[in-house]
Amino acid sequence: MKKIIWILLSLSIIFSIFACKKTSEKPEVKKFLNGAGASFPYPLYANWANEYYKLTGIKINYQSIGSGGGIRQIIEKTVDFGASDIPLKPEEVESKKLLQFPTVIGAIVPVVNLPELKTSNLTLDGEILCEIYLGKITKWNDPRIKDLNPGIKFPESSITPVYRSDASGTTAIFTKYLNEVCRAWKNKVGFGTAVNWPVGIGAKGNEGVANYVKRTPYTIGYVEIAYAVQNKLSYVKLKNSSGNIVEPRKENIKEAILFADLDPSKHFYTWLTNTPGKLAWPIVGASYILLSRDKEDTNKEVVKFFDWAFKNGDKIAEDLTYVPLPEEIKEKIRNYWKKYKIY
Repeated sequence: MKKIIWILLSLSIIFSIFACKKTSEKPEVKKFLNGAGASFPYPLYANWANEYYKLTGIKINYQSIGSGGGIRQIIEKTVDFGASDIPLKPEEVESKKLLQFPTVIGAIVPVVNLPELKTSNLTLDGEILCEIYLGKITKWNDPRIKDLNPGIKFPESSITPVYRSDASGTTAIFTKYLNEVCRAWKNKVGFGTAVNWPVGIGAKGNEGVANYVKRTPYTIGYVEIAYAVQNKLSYVKLKNSSGNIVEPRKENIKEAILFADLDPSKHFYTWLTNTPGKLAWPIVGASYILLSRDKEDTNKEVVKFFDWAFKNGDKIAEDLTYVPLPEEIKEKIRNYWKKYKIY
């Protein structure tokens, strides 16, 4: 755990040792693979990269700059792969001459700093979250919060919402959920990697939101669950679309995947928010990798890394509270790679 926390303190992980030099008859293996983008999968990619480096000597440099930055940099061809938690629509993938595939599933969780609560036993629903981020619910002892949490004594303190200040796939997933459960949010704010937040304080990256909530009493934010666990933050239970109160457990996140339409012909474009599963966690998303189609040799090296991760990295993912892709989805991705001659 100490090792994981140390990794998270850096926004750029570079692992040493060069790959063995290949013969001149074959394209030279890259000594570095440079990626940038979403902070959502950053803890996982850092750990996968560390293990891959030990086995191959290939350095992976992944910068956690947010999904918007990852999309921009792969389009500008300044990195070997981009990463985004907001899937690009099939027509956008085609027009920009990219490839897109998912790597892992994760949960976005609302996190709170309520000194009066010692454990994660606070329950909210989509409407209350919406009202908090619209600035309509401003106190922790609001009757609507109290009604969902009988027996808990809430302080009269003001609520400080915290949001992502950078273009973020985590924000896209969170606001997509609010868009689906709250008409007022849909009409006033909408969803995307960056929105005009009616109230609150901005912080950069999942790291920034987690740190701000951790050190500031009476705040509420949203982060990928790995950041909540590693920062020992209290995350809330939510009422899902079936009316059940659920926690972001692995089996509840997995249930959301059952409703995923991960179609290779659409470059795996799908959303996993507010799915109809009985016990499904309602704020779930896939994290995607983006490749530029005209970098075939480099793409083959990137694909080797993620194929290794698909075969050997599930336990690492689970230890970090991510949910690995089902094997049938991994096989679809391999066939997708074959179609574009990078596997």
